[in-house]
Amino acid sequence: MSVPQASKDLALYQQEAPDNIRYDRSQKRYFTSDSFRPKFIELDAAAYLDRLALSVRAGGSLEAIDQIAVYANKLPIPQRHIKADVLRSMLSAARGSWSIEILYQSMSSARPEPLWRRVSPHAFASDGLRWHARAYCHIDGKFKDFILSRCLDCRVPAAAGSVASEDRIWNAQFPVILAPNPKLNPSQQLVIAQDFAMEDGHVAVPVRLALLYYFSKRLRLDVASNLDNPREVPVVVKNRGDFDIALSEAVK
Repeated sequence: MSVPQASKDLALYQQEAPDNIRYDRSQKRYFTSDSFRPKFIELDAAAYLDRLALSVRAGGSLEAIDQIAVYANKLPIPQRHIKADVLRSMLSAARGSWSIEILYQSMSSARPEPLWRRVSPHAFASDGLRWHARAYCHIDGKFKDFILSRCLDCRVPAAAGSVASEDRIWNAQFPVILAPNPKLNPSQQLVIAQDFAMEDGHVAVPVRLALLYYFSKRLRLDVASNLDNPREVPVVVKNRGDFDIALSEAVK
């Protein structure tokens, strides 16, 4: 951006939000005012920290990224290796609405060796630890999740066996209602409600039925009733009955 264009944009911003910035004639710079309030965006602390951590991991200098003397980082998670040519083929199949054969290593005892199987992929999703392809399996005759790092090879594109609109478990959503664990003391429950941005002691999180199992695992909702220490599972499912029904339907 040229200096004249930057000056023009700053002057325009000052017209739109006159109380947000001030011009210091001695330093010939604009500064935020003490009464600054965002006009075009909403403040999002989580998004800011994610951006800061990503920039630092990319090798950027913190001073060049932000004018605060802190270091932001995230717990390193081992990355699952996904073959680039396999991902490219799967993406092409999903975009073109066709099927493809994949050499897939299942963890099932019934299929101990890699097996060529035809699938019709239509979507991709991450559970926070690994990426999955959502696809119609021509062997089992239903939509399933395939871990991309376990797809060893691809070959022979062909016509699709089914389309995304027929994947009801993927297209349907279930509102998981989370609440503080009632075993926590009142003060702890209040701070958990604040942690999860709850209103009136609960928050509804819409989750695709196909991702409900992974959501339950990540928040440890599946073991909440078995743990004596409520601090290990700070939230519980308030609509547990409906949740269990939806989950059993999703993992059939």
